[in-house]
Amino acid sequence: MAKINEHLPGDCRPIAHILSRVGDKWTILLLNVLGDNTMRFKDLHRAVPGISQRMLTVTLRNLERDGLVRRTIYPTIPPKVEYALSDRGRSLRCALVPIADWVTQNRDGIEESQQLFDNSLNGNSQSPEPARYSMLTSK
Repeated sequence: MAKINEHLPGDCRPIAHILSRVGDKWTILLLNVLGDNTMRFKDLHRAVPGISQRMLTVTLRNLERDGLVRRTIYPTIPPKVEYALSDRGRSLRCALVPIADWVTQNRDGIEESQQLFDNSLNGNSQSPEPARYSMLTSK
């Protein structure tokens, strides 16, 4: 059986950098919103609740730099700019679909676990978790 990290180089910084971009919440939301669409900046801003114009600008620039988004400027007055996923961006979006499905299927259970854990930290005895943690920490 292969070890999980045997295919990774000794220096994982380049991979970590890419994974941090892929795992960024704004990246995931933008990849989802763009999908097979071509959209203008204002349309993207309206479609992603909570994102500031600055964060949208920064994220789009990073996605363009990484080759995940194509930016097309039309020579009109004022200039018209549109954004669309590149082939690489579409392939990443497809790779994220199973993760999104997993999150959807497990969200309620995760939220319940979080509530039980938080209750155990607050002294609420509804959860058996404190006993398990105390066994793990006792010597």
